Amino acid sequence: MTIKKFQGRTEEEATAKAREELGPQTVIMNVKEIKPKGFLRSFKNAVFEVTAAIEEVEQAATIASAMKSMMPRPGNINMAADEPISIPRPEPISIPRPESISMPKPEPMKEMFASVENSWNSSMNPMGTEEKKKENLVENNLEEKLESLQSLLEKKLAPRQEPAENLPKEAPMDENFKFIKMIYSILLDNEVDEKYVNQIMDEVEKVMKGGASVDLILSSIYQKMILKFGQPQPIELSGRKPRVVFFIGPTGVGKTTTIAKIASRFKVEKGKRVALFTADTYRIAAAEQLRTYANILDTPLNIVYSSEELNEELRKSEDYDLVLIDTAGFSHKNEEQRKETRELVDKVPGEYQKEVYLVLSATTKYRDLIDIADIYKENFQFKMIFTKLDETSCLGNILNMKLYTGADLSYSTYGQNVPEDIELFDTQKIVKILLGGK
Repeated sequence: MTIKKFQGRTEEEATAKAREELGPQTVIMNVKEIKPKGFLRSFKNAVFEVTAAIEEVEQAATIASAMKSMMPRPGNINMAADEPISIPRPEPISIPRPESISMPKPEPMKEMFASVENSWNSSMNPMGTEEKKKENLVENNLEEKLESLQSLLEKKLAPRQEPAENLPKEAPMDENFKFIKMIYSILLDNEVDEKYVNQIMDEVEKVMKGGASVDLILSSIYQKMILKFGQPQPIELSGRKPRVVFFIGPTGVGKTTTIAKIASRFKVEKGKRVALFTADTYRIAAAEQLRTYANILDTPLNIVYSSEELNEELRKSEDYDLVLIDTAGFSHKNEEQRKETRELVDKVPGEYQKEVYLVLSATTKYRDLIDIADIYKENFQFKMIFTKLDETSCLGNILNMKLYTGADLSYSTYGQNVPEDIELFDTQKIVKILLGGK
């Protein structure tokens, strides 16, 4: 298939240019009005950009027949993005060739997303009247978040305008297959591991083979990805106090800043008593940075050099609700420092509730994330916090690490501002981004 863009003062002029160059079988895939920019924009006229494509008749004829032949065969559909698709050559099929085929703007897909939300919410959270009111607010918010994804799918799935009697019987399956391929490609572009993409597609394959509509397939993919992420697990304070929370991870991922953000949330917003400890005695700047935050929050900072000192300071902090402990950031290959951190965690007396959070950067390469997780899994049972979401456009590694480690997700951060740039992990927003939204 050849795809090109043409511009003209009107939509008709741009379309005429496309058909003049590509021929009468040109398919108009998208029409966009480009408004002028810059200081002199008020003196310029808008132009129209047409995205057009031309497809060989033989290719169009064989796709539908090949999809029909695939239906009764058992097994999975292999949709590797870069793997060529081999389609057997069937008997010639006569397909009408009108002078032109236009692509009207499809019907809005709001009902599709509404059905996604309704089916997900009804299956997971049966609620009373008051809860339903709150849920309606969540649904409205989700609809706004999915607006850009809706626009993307509307453009890419715009149906061809042909008489109903001229459409081949395989058209619905052909549309579903193209939709699945599109989602597959989007997930790979967002750096989701191909084996996890295949798992998701395998799970929706039965829905597709059952002749489901595109909106039902999207609903299934959306819900399955939500389930794979699971519910985020924040720090919870119980009756026993203080709760002791360790933050571990490699250097440069933002542990100290993340601790300051969490401390601020609990002290300022929830009115809890928070104490800060640091066991990072390798970097002088680390203790000073945390001390600055402690002074701003008017909360104590204790520097500990051993597990004995840590336990002694914990006994002095029994009136506090939460103790946040910063550990030394080091290479996951540094065995000695890793043992020191493990000793700090293991020797906390059993009377204290403790938990460990592995802090990871969303900008780290997937191969390195796997190496880090393998080392820390041997020593700790942890939940995960992802930082620097604002510094990358590909968030697939978050899903990769969730499925690879099985650990719960907790918080995500997206900037240096304290305490603003942190939130409880927003599963719906991340899924929307992974499916091509913004």
